[in-house]
Amino acid sequence: MKVKIQTVHFNADQRLEEFIHERMDKLISRYKTVIRADVTLRLEKSESQDNKIAEIRIEVPGSNLFVKKQSKSFEDATDTAVDVLHRQLEKIKEKH
Repeated sequence: MKVKIQTVHFNADQRLEEFIHERMDKLISRYKTVIRADVTLRLEKSESQDNKIAEIRIEVPGSNLFVKKQSKSFEDATDTAVDVLHRQLEKIKEKH
């Protein structure tokens, strides 16, 4: 399965894309039921340094999971979002 990455208001460099693919691949390999994963990175125009937003949408049978996290860097926002998704996927796995 392929992870789709979109960027808004900037262009992501190769290192950032590799980081996101690595984190998402690790998550997806643990949960085989994931059908689709979309990552949107957004640079918010504000005075605050916490202006980097990572939104991750994962489709699994029976539901869609969505997490939006904001941080000082895209790596931090992505890490936090992936951790939240990991907990949500664990709950789904326990129910089945």
